[in-house]
Amino acid sequence: MVSHSVWIVGTSRSGKTARLVEQFCNWVTSEKQYTESFYTKKTGRKKTGDVPEFLYLKQTEPGVLVLAANDDNRRELGDIIVTSTLGKYPVRAKTPLGFFQDEVILFWPLLINSLNLKAQFPVRLRPETEQELATKLWRPQLDEEILRLAGVNESRLVRRILDLLQLAAYSGIPCENIAQILSKGFGENSTTLEPEFLASLLLDWRNWCLERGLLTYGIITELYSQHLLSDRNYQQHLTKRYQAVLADDVDDYPSVARLLFELLLDRGAVGAFSYNPDGAVRLGLGADPNYLEGLAERCRVEILNGPPPESLSEQLTKQMVELVTSPMVLLSLPKTVHSIQTTSRAQLLRQTAEVIANAIQSQQVQPEEVAIIAPGLDAIARYTLVEILVKQNIPVESLNDQRPLISSPVIRALLTMLALVYPGLGRLVDRDAVAEMLVVLSRKQQPPENSTDAMNRVSTRDAMNRVSTNIDPVRAGLIADYCFVPHPDRPNLLPVSAFERWDRIGYAATTAYSEILQWLEQQRSQQELRLIPSPISLLDRAIQRFLWNGSNLPYEQLAALRELLETAQHYWEIDTRLRQIAPVETMPYTTIIEFIQLLRRGTITANAYPVRPIGGARKAVTLATIFQYRSSRRSHQWHFWLDAGSPLWAKGGAATLFGAPFFLRDRLGEPWTAEDEKLAEEQRLQRILTDLLSRVSERVYLCHSDLAVNGQEQIGPLLPLVNACVTVISESTVN
Repeated sequence: MVSHSVWIVGTSRSGKTARLVEQFCNWVTSEKQYTESFYTKKTGRKKTGDVPEFLYLKQTEPGVLVLAANDDNRRELGDIIVTSTLGKYPVRAKTPLGFFQDEVILFWPLLINSLNLKAQFPVRLRPETEQELATKLWRPQLDEEILRLAGVNESRLVRRILDLLQLAAYSGIPCENIAQILSKGFGENSTTLEPEFLASLLLDWRNWCLERGLLTYGIITELYSQHLLSDRNYQQHLTKRYQAVLADDVDDYPSVARLLFELLLDRGAVGAFSYNPDGAVRLGLGADPNYLEGLAERCRVEILNGPPPESLSEQLTKQMVELVTSPMVLLSLPKTVHSIQTTSRAQLLRQTAEVIANAIQSQQVQPEEVAIIAPGLDAIARYTLVEILVKQNIPVESLNDQRPLISSPVIRALLTMLALVYPGLGRLVDRDAVAEMLVVLSRKQQPPENSTDAMNRVSTRDAMNRVSTNIDPVRAGLIADYCFVPHPDRPNLLPVSAFERWDRIGYAATTAYSEILQWLEQQRSQQELRLIPSPISLLDRAIQRFLWNGSNLPYEQLAALRELLETAQHYWEIDTRLRQIAPVETMPYTTIIEFIQLLRRGTITANAYPVRPIGGARKAVTLATIFQYRSSRRSHQWHFWLDAGSPLWAKGGAATLFGAPFFLRDRLGEPWTAEDEKLAEEQRLQRILTDLLSRVSERVYLCHSDLAVNGQEQIGPLLPLVNACVTVISESTVN
């Protein structure tokens, strides 16, 4: 029997996604040629042509399940398919984990019956809330001796243990078998904690969450793979809803995705899958490309040969891989590869930015055609590159720049405001915080330029510069020094007249301060009368009154505010659920204190939905880590590979989760040796080089400094490439 399912294999930018969409469009076109589908099936007349079964079952209104590796790719793929088919077929585009989550919530009543759970609507835990609650649950058992054996602090240890549950769930391993897997993997390694102890903590945590209707990504995936997929009622509903599945870049999917695909194929669904042997971006983070590749045996395999059009892959990949794997080989790279070499990293950052600025100003390349890619981007590197380029009127777009919410002055000001309205929070506020709050809450947005073109050119930094403030930092400091009264329970702000020389403040600052003071007093009185439903309402009031005020906020600031409100809403939802299950006697405003402290630890980042501005892509230089860039599936004319001498290039720009190799299906529980690690790094580096070279079309710059930030010499795996460059830009060349 000829399989109607297709397995598409190709390197980066070889046309896999386009072929995936084309295959589905072919199915749709074939369906039009067989309008007698249901009649033909009922009359028993033989079907002709290579037409999938689901096209003969249109009377059941089946949908199409479309999966992508991450959320950005999901939106793009879903839009392409809907556009290509003119929206005639119901398409549901999700990530694998997003699909598991939706199915678990949709079929929660079924799980309640099969697992004897309490009848309550489930609530998903965010990772930061998950870690905080797990820490509280496990703290009595994580004593100093346990932390000493683990060799990490409490926060890191809790995250490692939670990751084990997630890895096991992604691999299709029930929580009860984690101890067995770890025992085989660790062997006689006495430097780690007992597998039975770790597994017992996870079992306690999972049961504690299920009793309260709380779901983490790990628990969601386990419920789906261990309980829903094996349930006959669910299988019937699933196969009725989906008679076709399209999955792009399955090399980044967890093992349990194959179980879903096989179930659908077994029940007559047709599938189209794309696979990149040089992908596996999420290997070590839950993906299992080798196991997913086994699905090809059930499909008709199509191999997209040839390098991507307009890329340096064919010209450079073989040479670069040979230089990296055999450093003693004497080769020189072609003129399309340039090298920027300095002694210190500070010089390297400056020269890299200057080379980019000069190239853009001389119109050799446009900003949107340049990408800066690094194995890791620290705050110094990010700030330096952005600062130099923006001063040259060159906008910069940081991919998935997950800075902590607390790093935003607006967020800090709102948290200070909470501490001034609610009692018992006085220890969380000081004079400096009050001064910053006064500056932020007194800002006024100036009218934007009328020219549309001018608005398109303006960067976020320019937008921020258009914001004026009625209370400047100097006056805010004076007011805080003389008008702020610290108190552990009721910190207070006095009228400006409490400052003897209040005439020095000026009319505008005095008026703005009086308005802030009057608003705070009004909120306090309403809080005492219980007229403020929750701190979320107070935050929203402050945003509407002082920040929004009819103005257009910069996108980054708007994303931070949205994430703050989403986080606060989630936090109080979880707190309400926990108090319903097991009421606890705490101080009246303990939840607010814990919320502020959680934000101040920097565990929550501004990454609210949508994660990118609406409209066309910004004409800006792209700044990203290796992991972020490869995940985004972008391509550019020029690449600048920053810190080319860093050993982190072998790590792929993303840390591997603790214990990840133990849960790969082709080596479950096998010990992970130093030799295995070395081989994995070599293979990862080859994939990175092949992938990146497929995403650049004109020029590659290897940016290397002899010394790293900490002063150590950089002798990473890409150093042979730096030494093989013919074209070298040094400090003397730039100067």
